Amino acid sequence: MRPRFQSKLVIAPAIVLALASLLAGSPLKAADPAHGYLLVCNKGSQSLAIVDPDAGTIVATVPEDGVTGHEVAASLDGQRAFVPIYGNAGVGSPGTDGQLIRVIDLAQQKVTGTVDLGKGERPHCAVIGPQDGRLYVTTELDQAVTVIDPASLQVVGTIPTGQAESHMLAITRDGKRGYTANVGPGTVSVLDLETRKLVQVIPVSGQVQRISLSTDDQRVFTADQTAPRLAVIDTRTNGVSAWIALPDTGYGTAPTPDGRWLLVALNRVNRVAFVDLKTLQVTRTVEVPKAPQEIVIQPDGSHAYVSCDASRQVAVIDLPDQKVAKLISTGPGTDGLAWASRKD
Repeated sequence: MRPRFQSKLVIAPAIVLALASLLAGSPLKAADPAHGYLLVCNKGSQSLAIVDPDAGTIVATVPEDGVTGHEVAASLDGQRAFVPIYGNAGVGSPGTDGQLIRVIDLAQQKVTGTVDLGKGERPHCAVIGPQDGRLYVTTELDQAVTVIDPASLQVVGTIPTGQAESHMLAITRDGKRGYTANVGPGTVSVLDLETRKLVQVIPVSGQVQRISLSTDDQRVFTADQTAPRLAVIDTRTNGVSAWIALPDTGYGTAPTPDGRWLLVALNRVNRVAFVDLKTLQVTRTVEVPKAPQEIVIQPDGSHAYVSCDASRQVAVIDLPDQKVAKLISTGPGTDGLAWASRKD
């Protein structure tokens, strides 16, 4: 969204997936974690694009049957996608209040399940717990993160954030802590995912957007929307420990798997900045199409994918070269991204 305004297959997994794809009428092939599929939420067409990043083509476009999905998460086994249906407004703006989460089978390329939260919650960011495999979704109007069992599609708990507009969520690799970026309040909430309790609210700025964790889980990054800088939060002290100066206001961020770089979308100037995490300084920016939003890094660290909302495209950045390698046309309102790995 733009600012304001491993279950294992028992037998022949490749054959099972091929048969499912044949029945679905599209050649969706199995891929390992380094060669999976890129999932792209297109707000304008209210659909999810399944993209072959190597070919740079759309394998399938799946209608979400809801207004509108902004973000997406892939199951740990790469077989399903979860798309929260947020509504037709921007964060903090009047509009409809979504209450559904669509479940999309990536082999069948269709919606096969729905989680109904029972009332308007504006569910937004979905994250799969790296250890428990549960689905964690920010539910803004409830000022909480809702926990869902992806097998039964039942809500199994909620975690209060203590703040309005808890928009985006990052989870530590051990699955014990969660951090939400609370847009309007300009804060970050620290959550204990095991006890499902709010640990602390960290003041950051007048307004923040997006959030990510360093690969060692020692630092949290969120973009100040009132100044061209990123806040660096020390997860040991739960306080802002440093600021990273940016060429312009930042938005989505993502660290490279080796922990060396943090990529930052500069959505007003149509660039992506490379931050050296050793020095906390920007060393390079690369030009991308209009309105870059979200960044997802390929698990092998070879490429970064940047959704460009106003351009209907995803920019593919070659990380070793730090250059845009190609552009993929995806659809109107290109926004939320996820990587669907196959673990056959």
